[in-house]
Amino acid sequence: MKKIILLFLLFSNSLLFSQTILNSFPLDLKRSNGAEQVLTAENQQTHEVFVFAADSQNISILKYNSSLFLTDQYKGALKDIGDKSLIGYSFSADGLPTLYWSTKDYGTIIAIKYFFGNKTSKNLNFVFTSEKQSIIAQFQLENSFNLLVKDLEEQTLVLYTFENGTVEQKIFDFSSFKFQNRNTKFVTFNYVIQQNPIEKIEAEEYTPLFRSTAKSKLYIFPNRFVLTLDHNPKKTQVFDINLETEEIKEKTFTQSTIQKPKKISNSFLQNNKLYQTIASDEELFLDIKDYNSNETVKSFHISKNDTIKFKTSPLLIQREGEKAKELKTTKKFLNHLSFLDIGLSVFKNKENTLITLGGTPNMMRQGSLFIASYSVDDFGFYDNSSSYYPPNYSSGYIHTETVYFESVWNPNYNIVKQEQLEPLAIDNIYYFMSLNKQIALDNILKYKDFYILSYYDTVSKQYVMRKFKDGFNADDPFLEKLNTPSSFKKPFQKRP
Repeated sequence: MKKIILLFLLFSNSLLFSQTILNSFPLDLKRSNGAEQVLTAENQQTHEVFVFAADSQNISILKYNSSLFLTDQYKGALKDIGDKSLIGYSFSADGLPTLYWSTKDYGTIIAIKYFFGNKTSKNLNFVFTSEKQSIIAQFQLENSFNLLVKDLEEQTLVLYTFENGTVEQKIFDFSSFKFQNRNTKFVTFNYVIQQNPIEKIEAEEYTPLFRSTAKSKLYIFPNRFVLTLDHNPKKTQVFDINLETEEIKEKTFTQSTIQKPKKISNSFLQNNKLYQTIASDEELFLDIKDYNSNETVKSFHISKNDTIKFKTSPLLIQREGEKAKELKTTKKFLNHLSFLDIGLSVFKNKENTLITLGGTPNMMRQGSLFIASYSVDDFGFYDNSSSYYPPNYSSGYIHTETVYFESVWNPNYNIVKQEQLEPLAIDNIYYFMSLNKQIALDNILKYKDFYILSYYDTVSKQYVMRKFKDGFNADDPFLEKLNTPSSFKKPFQKRP
């Protein structure tokens, strides 16, 4: 799917990027049917940065110290990998990296530890024996590589942690908890997750709207997971999972009341605050609650005839391949939103909190037909005989647009005016990438108080690392002028 750069904040015509080239290194990647792969990683203990670059024949590893100077490198042939893909990494107690290679179905995972001293490697095999488990997410925790798995028969989640040449298994059992759908019918945990696949959320990263509209979200923290379920529009069901004790604690956050039966809701967890939203085609609530006490910190309510005073951007609608256009009234915004999957994304930097609230379509395209990814029992809005229509269906029209607005708040929940805003580092990164077509195999790494964009330059055949930070930098030599006042927002739709 084509990447879309969204219109958002009105900056000056001259945009100065807060970015600096950290280093570059010549790499000759052999292009072969998309076999080229690159990962950039930080050793959380030593703060060294590693670049893992592989093609169909060889693996190259670049090691940088905490000041980002190249201190060592490894290059060797890929052995016994076959058609496996690079899925993750870990660092052992001696500081050496291990890479994990897997088949598409995760049936076999090969762990290869690399030794810089004598330029050798050691293989370990892990066979994923059960066909009754499916992978939900793969991620790093500190220096370990992790796979979170859903057991297809048991009401459990299973965590596999790879570190120091071993695999540790932890099982989280949800069988004792009760779950209800929007019609108050009791359902199983497996049913909820099957109908609402879990979306992994990294706590300190910006989450695009197409991901935050997921009804089931798993927030990754160093010693705990938080699983939020919004399949029932009346409430957000939260499970706080202790990774050390394997204890699960349940919390419930009630949504504001909307009388109309056709309503949509979701939530987002950020900085110990749960942001909840619920809407119909006539009204919308946005509530901010303290995660620990469940007390409401701030609440907003708008009707279709109101002006949304807490927004910073216009009300926008965007279709794939087109520029965002403004919706003139709240009524039009709510009408479009009511046929979409609602969601909100909250991102916090040092000064402000950025909130994106809107809706994205939820469908699978098969041939020329759109087929909703909902089951017959769990359609979004329709409880009558017309419920075989997907939730984004209206009078013969399938809604494929995205609608949204954005708001920036200071710590006191006051709106920050547009003229006071500067671009985020992630904004600068996506805009820079949109103007440089030679970028391939890009990685974004949050490092200390800035971001590193690493990529393979297909023209110079160099692997480049650039530093990006929030705001403008008048001393930066990189300058681009735009024809219109504007912006460079993160893509809300999936990149190819």
